[in-house]
Formats: sequence, C-alpha cells, structure tokens
Amino acid sequence: MTITVYIPADSAAIAQGADRVAAALTAEAGRRGVAIRLIRNGSRGMFWLEPLVEVVTAAGRIGFGPVAAGDVPALFDADFLNGGGHRLNLGVVDDLPWLCRQDRLTFARVGITDPLSPDDYLAHGGLAGLRAALGADIVQTVIDSGLRGRGGAAFPTGIKWRTTRDAAAAQKYVVCNADEGDSGTFADRLLMEGDPFLLLEGMAIAGLAVGASEGFIYIRSEYPRAFEVMNQAVTIATGLGWLGDDVLGAGRAFRVRVRKGAGSYVCGEETALLESLEGNRPVVRAKPPLPAISGLFGQPTIVNNVVTLATVPVILARGAECYREFGTGRSRGTLALQLAGNVRHGGLMEKAFGLTLAELIDDFGGGTASGRPLRAVQVGGPLGAYLPPSLLDTPLDYEAFAARGATLGHGGVVVFDGGVDMARQARFAMEFCAIESCGKCTPCRIGSTRGVEIIDRIVADKDAGRIALLRELCEVMQGASLCAMGGMTPIPVLSALEHFAEDFQS
Repeated sequence: MTITVYIPADSAAIAQGADRVAAALTAEAGRRGVAIRLIRNGSRGMFWLEPLVEVVTAAGRIGFGPVAAGDVPALFDADFLNGGGHRLNLGVVDDLPWLCRQDRLTFARVGITDPLSPDDYLAHGGLAGLRAALGADIVQTVIDSGLRGRGGAAFPTGIKWRTTRDAAAAQKYVVCNADEGDSGTFADRLLMEGDPFLLLEGMAIAGLAVGASEGFIYIRSEYPRAFEVMNQAVTIATGLGWLGDDVLGAGRAFRVRVRKGAGSYVCGEETALLESLEGNRPVVRAKPPLPAISGLFGQPTIVNNVVTLATVPVILARGAECYREFGTGRSRGTLALQLAGNVRHGGLMEKAFGLTLAELIDDFGGGTASGRPLRAVQVGGPLGAYLPPSLLDTPLDYEAFAARGATLGHGGVVVFDGGVDMARQARFAMEFCAIESCGKCTPCRIGSTRGVEIIDRIVADKDAGRIALLRELCEVMQGASLCAMGGMTPIPVLSALEHFAEDFQS
C-alpha cells in the first residue's frame, strides 16, 4: 500500500530545510522498501513547526514537526507512516487548536492540496466562484459583501471595480499587486505558493466584472519561488481553458502574464507599480486621474493585491451575505494576520475582524519568544504605529485602529519585548523612507532625511526642545507628500513619541 506524505514547498519551510527532509524521506523509504507518495504542499502557516510532515492515515492527516533530515530514520523506526508515537507527533493536524480557532475562507486550501494540481483544486471547490460569476452581477455582489482592499488602503473593492466597469474604453486591465514589501508580511507569498489557481480565478472574475481581457501579476523580485509557481499555474490554467481566449467556454477572453519587479518598496503604491510595469522608473503619479479610469498604458485598470483578488472567488461561491456574516462594523469578512518578531508562535492566521491584539499575541502567538514582557507591537508594516501594552485591547478592525491613530495595513503584526529602543525604531522609519522614497516630492525625499538628522540630535543631545521641530516636520510630511509613503512615515515616529517618550530622553 502506498502512503501519502505531505511536506511543504513553501519558501519558509524550504528555508528551514524542507527540501532536505523530503530527500531524506524518499531515500529512507527506498532503503526500507516502503512505498510513499510525496506531495509538496503549501504551508499551513505554523512556521514554528516547519518543516511540517503530514501523513495520511485512517484517523486523518497526522503531523510531525519541526522535522530535521536527521530525524527521518527515527520516524520510520517509530512507524510514523501509520501514526506511530514519536516526540514530534502532533496528532491530527486539523484538530490542533491553533488551526481550529481560525476562520479560514481565503486560505482554506493552503496546506491542504497540491498547489499545482488542477484535480486537487477542483476537488476542494475550485472554480465554483468563477462559474457562479458567469451568471451574476459580479460588481454588485462584491459591493454587497463589504470587501475592502487588503493591501492596506482598505478602499471598498466593489466601488473601485464599478468605476472601471463604467469607464468607456476598448481595452481594460486587471493588475495584481504582489509586491509585498511590508516587514512582517507574507500572506501574498503564502497564497501564491500554496494556492495559485485561486488568485488566477479571482483575477478572471475581476476581468469578467469590468470587461478586461488582460491581466498582469507583478511579483517582487525577492519571491523567486512564488514567481516560478505562478508562471506554472498560468500555463496549466490556460491549457485547461480556465484562462485564455475563451474562459470556461463562456466566449470571454482573459489572459494573464506574470512580471517580476526589480526591488523597490514604493512599487507597493499602485501608480509607481504601473510605471514599473510599463518599463519606466517607478515614480508615483499624481492623482487624479485614478488608475481605475486611467491606469496601465493610460487605460482603465483595476489594481488589487493578492489577498483581495483571491477572496473574490469565495464571495461569489458562497454569496455576499455569507461573507458579511464574518467581521464587525464596516470591517467585513476575514483578515490574514501575519505574526512575526519576538513571538513564540509566528505564522499566518485567518480570522474574522474583531479579534483583539492581546488575543492574537497571547492565544495564537504564545507571548514573546524571549519570555520577557511585551513592550510594543507594530501593526501594518514599517509605516504602521507602535502600540504599547495598554492598547492591546484594540480590536483588529479598520475603524478601531484609525481611532487609535494606527492602521491595519496588510495585516502584518511585529512584536517587540522590553529590549527594544523605540527612539531607534522611530529613526528606522525615517531612514527607511529616505532610502525607499521614489524622490518625486520634496516632503518625502527631503523630509525623511531631515527627520533622521533631528532624531539623531534629540538622542545625542538629550534636547527635548527638538521634539517640537520633529512633530512639525511630521505634520508637513503628512499633509504635503504626494503618496502614502511620505504621508505615513510620521505614523510610527509620532506613536513612538506619544507612547515611549522616555526613550527620546535617556
């Protein structure tokens, strides 16, 4: 009897030695004359357990992790292929509380299936959304679902699509922003490597919704594995008629091409991305016109991130009302939360809006990895606010964070313990902006450089009088920068000044 074994081919798992474990398992099975079928799946998101090996048994998929290549002979000795006892045995993976407490909608297949198997995709509900879209008012369904852009801006997705749909043009485009550059974020990568057909299905639905026949996926150069997987997925999907000149035989064309960025944080801003996609230097465009009206090559263009587009098939398949049942207030559906930094259990959780930061860090993250008390949490990437322990009761929803002068961004959460110097973190935000600015506007280009200098003087001279100058500079950057890069850089600086003032005085 052939036994099925899963080992992730996700970048995080590979970095932890998953390829070596896979090779060791194959070799050891051969030496022992045991027949195994090895499938390289996506990561379940439990990064502290990678490489995670799962064995299909009558009781379910039994997990073992984290597994090193040197553990493989002992696993065979313990009869792990039949769920035998071993110190790395985790039990049935689907029963682990860390997974059971989640609301996996967009990431439901990630870690379950072979990412590049069309049969697996269909067997687990793939294409149900695209088929439903062929006879639906797609734009209205997305509006009714309450879906907002998961890339950080949180703009209502359906409203953006309606603008592009109503724009008169012979050619329209759908662009997937996979330039996931925020520190502590990896949801886009995890999804592209673990369920690539879902992204393609979402893009095809978007194309049908607005009348676009061409789509582009813009992937950051630091994601070579995702780039490889998405290219393979496009080839497979096109060959099966899921993409191409006649999508699912419906008489509508939608073709997808994958492009690699050259490594620039500002390309996370949609207009800079479009400039790069056109072959130009990635410089932010002035708005208006909005990309929804005049975007790629001057044509109406939808620009959404990976998670946003990959959520659309779920909405079409299950219905807008079903999706709206998750979440709270104006924050509907689920959010992909990526927990990193000084935390015991880092990884990706998908949960309905409304979970508090404390619940995320304690219940899912297991507290700090160092065991020392938590001092600060940064949510929303390098331009997100630093929140102190007194604000850990803040619910993870857009309005609650805005009320605290913070932003959810792309859902990245980075944890710091008492060893962090918050003046240095504020300086990092300013320096990051100075390095990554496209240089088009003075407040961002020059303001960030002056900001670094002012913080250095505050720390060196213990001159609190310069703090007023720093605040004034932040006000100018927020009000006069051309895009969110310069406009958001003051957020971590001001939050550090507000909540950790002692670090600027000692």
